Amino acid sequence: MELIDGKKIAQQLQDEIAAEVKQFVSGGGKVPHLAAILVGDDPASMAYVGSKVKTCEKVGFKSTLKKFPATISEAELLHELDVLNNDNDIDGYIVQLPLPKHINEHKIIEAVKPSKDVDGFHPINVGRLVLDLPTYISATPFGITQLLERYNIETSGKNCVVIGRSHIVGSPMSILMAKNDKFANCTVTLCHSRTKDLKAHCLNADIIIAAIGKPNFVTADMVKQGAVIIDVGINRVDDASLPKGYKLVGDVDFEGCAPKCSYITPVPGGVGPMTIASLIKNTLLAAKKEIYA
Repeated sequence: MELIDGKKIAQQLQDEIAAEVKQFVSGGGKVPHLAAILVGDDPASMAYVGSKVKTCEKVGFKSTLKKFPATISEAELLHELDVLNNDNDIDGYIVQLPLPKHINEHKIIEAVKPSKDVDGFHPINVGRLVLDLPTYISATPFGITQLLERYNIETSGKNCVVIGRSHIVGSPMSILMAKNDKFANCTVTLCHSRTKDLKAHCLNADIIIAAIGKPNFVTADMVKQGAVIIDVGINRVDDASLPKGYKLVGDVDFEGCAPKCSYITPVPGGVGPMTIASLIKNTLLAAKKEIYA
């Protein structure tokens, strides 16, 4: 069993981006500029956005954080998006989710200019992904493909089970794994809460990508010997023995499943670090006009 070290690969990707930024700017290109919109004061969202800002600094990007109270109206937020859409110095931006319940997230996502949608959530960019056109791949699926590629994990012709059908991870991941690419070409089964006999599907899988949001959902009796497991889940589980009173676990029972795996991602330290690095990579693509000329 080999651990897939997301921290190590994320650092490699950041180092590559930093070198590419330096070369791009020295050749007359503008400094890439990523903006983030944060609504409300959710601690997890604040920490996540803060990490994005710090990573921008490390790789030589400019960054702008626009914070608004949870009481902001939908119309006011749409106006702020319009400002960013028309700011030529902003190469890409993200709207941190979730948003307050009085704001329609779909309307907000659709208001982001596709060429600046470095989260890859806009319907146009999702459609381009399906049609195998150049696009921004949403950060977590993009990060997973990087892990598979950089660990040289064989995927062609393999059976891949994706557990979870969210628009952010599960659905785009299933599309990516079926593509005619070197680190894809899988036969993909997309499983979800209504899948019958999920265990049988998993036992037939050479690769399991778990993104269902349930702690320790995938257990050892669902995994065949030699399988590759990519655990996307980050779940808080109460643990009174720890100073914070909780621990983070994935969607996979790591202790039970790891001995049966050829490769497995830990939680934390697996997929998580790749998400921000992938977002930064998308922003560099935006700055260099490699997706939308």
